[in-house]
Amino acid sequence: MKKLTFLAIALCGVVAKGSAQTDSLALHEVVVTGSRQATDVRYLPMNVTVIGRDQLTENHQSSILPTLTQEVPGLYVSSRGVMGYGVSGGGSGAVNLRGLSGGSRVLVLIDGHPQYANIFDHPIGDAYQTMMADRVEVVSGPAAVLYGSNAMGGVVNIVTRKMTDDGVRTNVSASAGSYGSVQAEVSNQVRQGRFNSTVAAQYRRSDNHRPNMGFEQYGGYLNLGYDLSDNWQARLSADVTHFNASHPGQITSPLEEADQYITRGTVNATVSNHFDGLDGAVSVYTNFGRHKINDGYGPQSNNNQPRPNLFRSKDALTGVSFYETMQLFEGNHLTVGADYQHIYGYAYNTSRADGSVVPLNFKAGTGKSYRNEWAGYVDFRQDLTSWLTVDAGLRYDWQNISGGEWVPQFGVVARPADNSQLKLTAGKGFRNPSMMELYFYGTNGNIDLEAERLWNYELSWRQRIGNFSYGANVFYLKADNLVGTGIKPDGQPGRINTGAFENAGYELQASYRVNRHFTVHANRSFLHQEEGKEQMGAPRYVDYLGMKWNAGRWTVNAGTQYVSDLYTGSATEPLQSFCLVNVTVDYRLMDGLQLWARGENQLRQKYEINAGYPMPLATFMAGFSLEL
Repeated sequence: MKKLTFLAIALCGVVAKGSAQTDSLALHEVVVTGSRQATDVRYLPMNVTVIGRDQLTENHQSSILPTLTQEVPGLYVSSRGVMGYGVSGGGSGAVNLRGLSGGSRVLVLIDGHPQYANIFDHPIGDAYQTMMADRVEVVSGPAAVLYGSNAMGGVVNIVTRKMTDDGVRTNVSASAGSYGSVQAEVSNQVRQGRFNSTVAAQYRRSDNHRPNMGFEQYGGYLNLGYDLSDNWQARLSADVTHFNASHPGQITSPLEEADQYITRGTVNATVSNHFDGLDGAVSVYTNFGRHKINDGYGPQSNNNQPRPNLFRSKDALTGVSFYETMQLFEGNHLTVGADYQHIYGYAYNTSRADGSVVPLNFKAGTGKSYRNEWAGYVDFRQDLTSWLTVDAGLRYDWQNISGGEWVPQFGVVARPADNSQLKLTAGKGFRNPSMMELYFYGTNGNIDLEAERLWNYELSWRQRIGNFSYGANVFYLKADNLVGTGIKPDGQPGRINTGAFENAGYELQASYRVNRHFTVHANRSFLHQEEGKEQMGAPRYVDYLGMKWNAGRWTVNAGTQYVSDLYTGSATEPLQSFCLVNVTVDYRLMDGLQLWARGENQLRQKYEINAGYPMPLATFMAGFSLEL
């Protein structure tokens, strides 16, 4: 494996020496995730990685998750096939950050609003499409002061596309490749006077590399904006996606009829203000889902008999969010905010014979559950000198089931020079138990579960020297009350608080622009987990080397990722280690028209990310992108 890694890195170095890559280490990057308000990242105490639209689209991926897996050190996303993540048994797309996953311990946001399946408290990987994203901002470490429950390990915020220049822009793309895979996307953007809009639609499908593993998805995105005045803006956005995914079962225990039919959507309406020394917004939002799942059958599942019932669920999270940032005096930024969320879920089985409904074990056997959450927070940031900033935040979060939670955060940022910064942070994160954890197991449920909590401590350094930039983070976190399966005090199996664990590690990044044709960038992450408490989908080491070369009409992107000691979820299986080499070649046939081809796993590595689900060997896609 080490020899293959060396050869792959050498090959990539020959093929593609450089890039006009968006620099995720840019020291003057303006972000919104770490403070709600657009802020220079040099003044924020938390570690924020920004992946711009150029990076998200350069390998022609329809999902943002493969790009994040490569470009954000410490973040790893599970996968199962050529296309599609799926849900339930055999599903993937779990976002793991610094060893925290297994549900929604990492919160996915769309324009700062939560988006996940709230009965089960986990993200839906197939809902996070590149077509809607202008950029993605990833906060590594707790962001609970601003975003509350589930942001205990960090947040992934998809900042949506908005037309900023007057005119009309239309893009059409299509491609096809291995295992009957096809994907197509069309988008249109308009800005005229005070009005702007973005509309996009996509379709993709694949047979994937195993029988009974087909995947099909289609969806759309809409973003409308209007400048009410020079200081006030209004925006309405919506997206919806539907996918059908089949679950083939583990390779040693194949399944029939294991099919999933999933619809997810979001709607968000926002009015924002921007004055000198005053910025804020109020928004009303909802995310919702409809799910129908057949868990299938096979020789080792359900006695090889078709299941008589289908699992069904509906959920919706509706909320109101308000914040205002003000400057009380020179060098000061004070943010105050409040959030309210109403979370609804309904889970039931339907008979395949007569369509009758059998509610699952939620409150009083109705299959339904409700949660209400209220929160208020304040964040105080002060420049003590031109080179030193301190930050302190506090949130109080109350839920009708889990009760109240105080969430503090502290940070110091030193800028010894304009091209460097040193950050020290300490922050708390938490996660309230999900509806599934509270009610699904045992006749009496699990309503005594406590919220998961952790403290994270982190030291980071960033510096740019000419065309070379680099960064390093070291972190230590201690978590308590993690929810897992076990025997409850009443003697029934169910969900229980399993105790504490500690993680520690480091993350490294570097980028070097060799010349105008060629850039190279790399990152490495190391994660130490307590023995016996390893989390699925959390590798010990991940190394990535990416390079981009462009000259004339040609552009070549190449990347090598080495994953070491990955726990796949099976105690009987050895830890997985593998090396992936991916290459994308673009050719500009004429202005506005690009032809491209992408090859993945070019070393034909045999590996698994989920135990029992072998990943495909070398795969290929090719297509075109037309901008009008």
